Amino acid sequence: MALPLSLLNRIGNEFPRKNLYLRDLAEGKTVSREDHPYLKQLSDFQDKEAAFLKELETKAANLSANSDPTIARLMRSLFEAREKSAFYRPYVDLSYQAELDYETANTMATHLPQIIETHKEIKAEIAANQAAYQAIDPLAEQAAKTSLADYQRQTKVARAKEFSRLKELKKQGRIASKALSNAKKNFVRSQKMTEDELRLRVPSNALAGEAKALRYREKNDVKRLEGLMMAEVNELTQTIPMESDKQRAIHHYFSWPLPGLGQILNKQYIKGALFLLGSLFIYLVAIPYALGYGNYQGDGVAGLITLGAGGRRLDKSVIYLIEGVIAIILLLFAFAIAFFASRDARKVEREAVLGIRPKNWALSKRMISEEGFPFAVTLPSLVLITFIVLVPIITTILLSFAGWDPQHQSKFSWIGLTNYINLFVGRGLAGGLFWRILSWTIIWTLGASTLSILVGFFLALLLNNERIKGKFLLRTIYLLPWATPAFVTIMFFSIMLSTGGIMTDMFSALAGRQLFVKDSITLTRVALILIKTWLGSSYIFILSTGVLQSIPNDLYEAAQIDGASAWSKLTRITLPLVLYQTMPLLIGQYTFNFNDFTIIWLFNGGGPPNTSLYGNLAGSSDILISYIFKLTMNNQFQSLGAAIAILISLGLMAITYVGFSRSKAFKEMK
Repeated sequence: MALPLSLLNRIGNEFPRKNLYLRDLAEGKTVSREDHPYLKQLSDFQDKEAAFLKELETKAANLSANSDPTIARLMRSLFEAREKSAFYRPYVDLSYQAELDYETANTMATHLPQIIETHKEIKAEIAANQAAYQAIDPLAEQAAKTSLADYQRQTKVARAKEFSRLKELKKQGRIASKALSNAKKNFVRSQKMTEDELRLRVPSNALAGEAKALRYREKNDVKRLEGLMMAEVNELTQTIPMESDKQRAIHHYFSWPLPGLGQILNKQYIKGALFLLGSLFIYLVAIPYALGYGNYQGDGVAGLITLGAGGRRLDKSVIYLIEGVIAIILLLFAFAIAFFASRDARKVEREAVLGIRPKNWALSKRMISEEGFPFAVTLPSLVLITFIVLVPIITTILLSFAGWDPQHQSKFSWIGLTNYINLFVGRGLAGGLFWRILSWTIIWTLGASTLSILVGFFLALLLNNERIKGKFLLRTIYLLPWATPAFVTIMFFSIMLSTGGIMTDMFSALAGRQLFVKDSITLTRVALILIKTWLGSSYIFILSTGVLQSIPNDLYEAAQIDGASAWSKLTRITLPLVLYQTMPLLIGQYTFNFNDFTIIWLFNGGGPPNTSLYGNLAGSSDILISYIFKLTMNNQFQSLGAAIAILISLGLMAITYVGFSRSKAFKEMK
């Protein structure tokens, strides 16, 4: 990076170079570092500065001592500031560093006298308070205390009388309970104010309160004024540029092996110490765990590759896989720490070439508290999400490429795309069922979701009609399926539709022959769709009712004037407005029902069985999610189940995205 001809401060203002040697280099002139007159002048100034600072330290140490350590510290700072201001003034045009030192000393020399005077005034007030406390008249003190005690005794009697009077008024019905409570509170508050006033008339109490306030001022006023002074000094570092002969950023390279070292080389020591804590995490946690140290059974990243092949008899490949995933995530955290440390160091170095001074810790801390607060708040949740959500997801993805099946429960190996190929071509018993169950899952999703939406919307539309009576009762009835736990409803229908159940006997009587709902594939599937319609329609009913009641009547009145029919009002006004506001939620109904394990499992356990079509792996009403459960929990095809889960997730995400992106509400939001 070439040296710029001019400099910038952090605000963006441009400044000419004062370092004539660097200016000549920036202009492309060939100059000698040893013979350049400016560097000789600068070297002479630096020698004088070193001698001055050494002499100043000696003079400051020999200042007359003060019994008050705060005054002694402030007086020393004022002396040093005045001396520095006088020394650096002639060199302001020589370098920007001299200008900064002068302006800093001048600012401190301006503020410190006021700070010292403020502290002395507080000390004087404290001394006067203590003297007044010693000079309290015992008779006046006792008289004030007696007056306070008499009032407190009178207060108890007056309070009892007033409360009795108020209760009597309440009994007579002349005031309400709320008025009684408020009257009591107001009376007690009035007595308390008078009591506090009398307490402050006691000389010792008044002086004690004043002493407390003075102690607070003594502790905080000087600190506050010094904070304002240092804030002004910090602003100087951002407005006065710096000059550096560095043309390349190199310190940031040191932050890769040891985060924080680049900051320390940039003289940002506290920030460097914080990044060094990240280095401790890298070298004490991330790297050892990735190498296998601290693992339960695994071998870190290596275990993710070998999956425990050739290991002990009791070792399980799945443990190696999980701990390998955790090791990689820890390494990613380590990489992130090193990356941000290197990026920060590089930014500081590149800014220094332009003339922008590095932020000191006070400015960095202020920036972190203002701009970094959102990141600090979200960091713990990000770590939590990583281990609670990402680790299981990554593990599932990797398992889909492994051979964890009934023959390889303890040790398995990587088999690539074999599981996906088996599913797509329908190879093997487990893979052959995929398309058959997928087709029923799609029928189930479309049937149950669409019927729920149609029934719910129809009921909402019906009860939105002004001619319908008993709306409150009907709405309560329609909400019952949503208010009742789904578990209870599903189990109720499961029992009622079992052999010998009341609903089964009723349907058998109507059909004129014995029906076995839970033993028939067709009847079971129809029952599942109808039960889901019963459960889901209430939710759609609530959504649609809210939207219908928010549609202005003016629209319908205008349509009526234009001669629109009821069907036109429905299709041109009602449906577009309802779909506009509920489309994302309706899409969610389809995705939710696609994976609705509860109703399939509770109603009939995925049955009835049909070994000729499904073997022993699934039932005739199983959908993909319940099929995954049976594959993994009952038949030990964990990898195949993981592959199906990944395909389901990708499919649902794609369908949901397409549905959302085509909705009008989504387009307007974009």
